[in-house]
Amino acid sequence: MTTSAAPVAPPAPALVARLDGLERLVTGGADRVDPALLDDAHDLLDRAGQRLRLSGDHTVVTLAGGTGSGKSSLFNAICGLDLSPTGVRRPMTSKAHACVWGLDGAGPLLDWLDVDKRHRYARASALDTRADQSLQGLVLLDLPDHDSIQAVHRAEVDRFVTIADLLVWVVDPQKYADAALHRNYIVPFARYAAVTLIVLNQVDKLQPGEVDDCVADLRRLLEAEGLAKPRIVTTSAVSDEGAASFREVLVETVAAREARTGRLATDLDRFADRFAVHRGDDEVPTSVPVERRAELVAELTAAAGAPAVAEAMESAYELRAADFVGWPVQTLVSRLRSDPLRRMRLTELREELRGAFTGPVGAQQGDVDAALVKATEGFTDALPDAWARSVRAAARVHAHDLPESLGASLRDVLPAFNQVPRWWWLVKTWQYFLALVTVLGIGWIGVLVAYAVMGTDADTNRLLGDAGLIPYIAVLAVCTLGMGWLTAAACRNLAALSSAKHGDRLERHMRERIERLADAKVLKPVGEELARFARFRADVDALRG
Repeated sequence: MTTSAAPVAPPAPALVARLDGLERLVTGGADRVDPALLDDAHDLLDRAGQRLRLSGDHTVVTLAGGTGSGKSSLFNAICGLDLSPTGVRRPMTSKAHACVWGLDGAGPLLDWLDVDKRHRYARASALDTRADQSLQGLVLLDLPDHDSIQAVHRAEVDRFVTIADLLVWVVDPQKYADAALHRNYIVPFARYAAVTLIVLNQVDKLQPGEVDDCVADLRRLLEAEGLAKPRIVTTSAVSDEGAASFREVLVETVAAREARTGRLATDLDRFADRFAVHRGDDEVPTSVPVERRAELVAELTAAAGAPAVAEAMESAYELRAADFVGWPVQTLVSRLRSDPLRRMRLTELREELRGAFTGPVGAQQGDVDAALVKATEGFTDALPDAWARSVRAAARVHAHDLPESLGASLRDVLPAFNQVPRWWWLVKTWQYFLALVTVLGIGWIGVLVAYAVMGTDADTNRLLGDAGLIPYIAVLAVCTLGMGWLTAAACRNLAALSSAKHGDRLERHMRERIERLADAKVLKPVGEELARFARFRADVDALRG
């Protein structure tokens, strides 16, 4: 049989949109959905793509049935020729036989169906005057017995029932309730009622009144097994008119040219239900809730020790300020008492803090892990298990390098200690001026006392020899001492307020760095995963229609 290619009519846009949605589900569900489901969906996409690229003018109809059901005889009756072997010995059909009405585009379709070229037959050609032109576009397949003792025969049936446009199950009055047929094919394919036809063959063996009873019992059995509104026709291959009702169904099916898309639509319905299990019913946020974000930043801030660092820098600021605004006399006394801790804090604190951020000392791994766990608590409970795991994994994707990143982001925030406010220098100059006046006053008093002891004539130099100036100079020295002490006290209070603001500003800067780091390394991956799940849910809904 030789055929030529025919232009393929484009499938319905709705079907293409659903197939695109299934493809997105396969991509979006990778590592998050049952791998077996993804493999089956990928197979369907591959099969659907191939079928839609082949002839849409042909409808593939399979005749399947058990041993002795008479499907080969029915096949021959429809074809009008003895094409498929029939006989008493079972099984008679070991390979699928195909009869085609209309050759254009049938060749590639039969190649895809993998029908042996020796078992391909053509009708409705220009030279075939006996052919039924009303069946133009029909590809009728006679399959091996589904209950054959040969495993290869059963495998052949299993392959064709997954790719046929219209499934025709041929049963006989004696074995229409065959458990193998119903268990292996009717129940699993109950959803495919729209593209399934049940043919009760050999009704010539029944009395006229028994046919309706047999059909009613068969219908009851099929409906009980989930085949909604089953289509049942009765046939008998022993007479020319015995297959008329079946031929009418074939003519209607071929004329409608909807079996191909109907079969694929049913396939998509089945996968929509399977994917719906992984969709979940509860609404889930598409980003991390605001309260969870705030808690994460607070946890990471505490893990990085930012409050402690800000407090240490605040204390260092106060100590540094004391060197400038403190009363020099008091500073001199304190320096006479060696204080290595104070000296270390002023000269080495910043480098020690910078060094603390270079490794896990700055942010303990355990504290970071605890913060990441809390970041996904609550809202992930509504997710299906696989997606909940993927969201939690997204939060931990940078868990191992996060402590180091925290340290690196905070290290450069620390200010340099050589940055001295201008007013410190003014206060320091004023304090040293007061100290100088005090020292000069005390020295002046000493000179006056010395002159008085030695009995030097006051007329020589009243400023140096007049002991009556001592009270005035003493008052001046006491006043400068008091002014220095008061200045130091006031400036220390002012420095304390400034240091508190300095610490708050430093902690705020560190917190801003931590917020940016949390957004980039935790919240962004989690948000992307939640958005991916939202798209998955939308694609499932679109696939379900």
